[in-house]
Parts: sequence; C-alpha cells; structure tokens
Amino acid sequence: MEQSKVRSYIGFCLKARKITLGSSAIGTLNGGVYLLILDGKAKKNSLRYALKYKNRFSCPLLVCNDNFEEVVNKSLCRLVAVRDKNLAEAILNSGDGGYELYTEGGE
Repeated sequence: MEQSKVRSYIGFCLKARKITLGSSAIGTLNGGVYLLILDGKAKKNSLRYALKYKNRFSCPLLVCNDNFEEVVNKSLCRLVAVRDKNLAEAILNSGDGGYELYTEGGE
C-alpha cells in the first residue's frame, strides 16, 4: 500500500521536530506556525480552537479525512501545527485527496 504524500511530509515534520501536537501545546506558541491540520472527525470544540489559532497565526487550516491519529502517531490528537514553512507549502501543494482546505468563515 502506497503512503500518501501528506503522511510522508508529516513524518518529516515529526522527525525534524517541526510539528506541535494538540491544541494546548499550540496555545503556548507565539508564532512560526505555517499550517494547521485538523482531524475531520473532530468535535465542535476542537474546530473552535482550530479557527482561533488560524486567526492568531494567519495560516491555512487543512482538514484531514484520513485516520488522523495514525497519521500523526498520537492517540486522541485532533489538531497539529506545522512550524516549517517549506514542509507546510509541500503539504498544501501535494494535492492529496484525503485532505481539504478549510474555507468557511470563522465563528
């Protein structure tokens, strides 16, 4: 089974320690976030945090429709922040069908 490009790029982020896992940890960041990725099965509260951080960091929000916990290798994780500009751009430009850009207005 072939691994998706996004999954590979997230793996690179994990190895390079350029990803922050979880909304609490993302809340401690002061900047340097280039992309947020939200679990497609996340509840309303996680979406609220994602939109808050999207506005705070002025970065795109990507929604993952794959098995998100398996992609990020962390159980119960619903939101991650990519802190590497090049990897964030690679993820956005990958054209992977399991991910979609969140385009609706904030709350």
